[in-house]
Amino acid sequence: MKKDLTASGVARQNILNNRYALEEIQKAIGLKGVLFEGEYKFTKKQLAEFFEIDVRTLTNCMKQNDDELTNNGYVVLMGKSLRDYKLASAESFGKEIDFPTKTTVLGVFNFRAFLNVAMLLSNSDKAKQLRSVILDITLDTINKRTGGGTKYINQRDEDFVINLLQGEYYRKEFTDALANYVDMGQAKYPIYTDKVYKSIFREDADEYRKILRLEQDENVRHTMYSEVLDLISSFETGFADELRMKCEELGRKLSPTETDALFSRFEHQRLWEPLREKARQKMASRDLYFRDALHQNLAEYIKSVAPEDFDRFIGERSMELSKRLETYIDALKRLKERE
Repeated sequence: MKKDLTASGVARQNILNNRYALEEIQKAIGLKGVLFEGEYKFTKKQLAEFFEIDVRTLTNCMKQNDDELTNNGYVVLMGKSLRDYKLASAESFGKEIDFPTKTTVLGVFNFRAFLNVAMLLSNSDKAKQLRSVILDITLDTINKRTGGGTKYINQRDEDFVINLLQGEYYRKEFTDALANYVDMGQAKYPIYTDKVYKSIFREDADEYRKILRLEQDENVRHTMYSEVLDLISSFETGFADELRMKCEELGRKLSPTETDALFSRFEHQRLWEPLREKARQKMASRDLYFRDALHQNLAEYIKSVAPEDFDRFIGERSMELSKRLETYIDALKRLKERE
């Protein structure tokens, strides 16, 4: 996770998309504004006072980051919304908060937007202190929810077990095709496996292993996300068919040169482009945030982690692999009992 939050929009958004971390941060800070529409709201004046800066400094920050702050909960109230907010502020504090008599519009920040400001202000000591707290709590939240390690966080995905098992079936199709249709020694298996990996995420197995700091006895596919496993399966079963058809056409096994040429044509089919782009983005973005692993060859694909991914990997939808396997086995047993 990148430490310089003031310089990285992706790092900021990753934290702001993690609702589990935000809940813990809010508890730790204990900051309360006006309870309005189900969440606490804060005015520009309140933020300036909290961060011990001039209102003009905050205004400049807002101008430079208008879209980001708006996307993360900053809103401008007017009309009925503003009147309701003034009433809510009176209920919260026993009186209206220093609203100028002729105020017709008022910008307010929710807690998410408040944290967003804290991660943007580079000239506030208070904001700097808060950024340190934000990072510590975010890391602690992820570690607690993953049992202290994220190397196999991909396995908490509810789709992982099924995709891995299905992938083994397609993998056998691929290795059988290499055995039956390619005139080459045992080296063909790792060579063409690496060709699949490099085509999908620009790394061979050894490069991937180093980036994720895996031991030699650890299976690389056991650390891959479901979307990546799906694409690998599609590549392997698809290329297995290409090998079979070409071998039948020629009436003999393919040479390594012919196999390379066939794979090159196969991997450059346009149908792979959207699937490959999606897999690269998810792999690069998730690994950087959850595993602090940078896939340098995929740096251009790094985006913020989607909010739903936090539910998927550290939230209620996620589950440790051992529990997932127990659930899966129990379901199979029930099906067998019905037969």
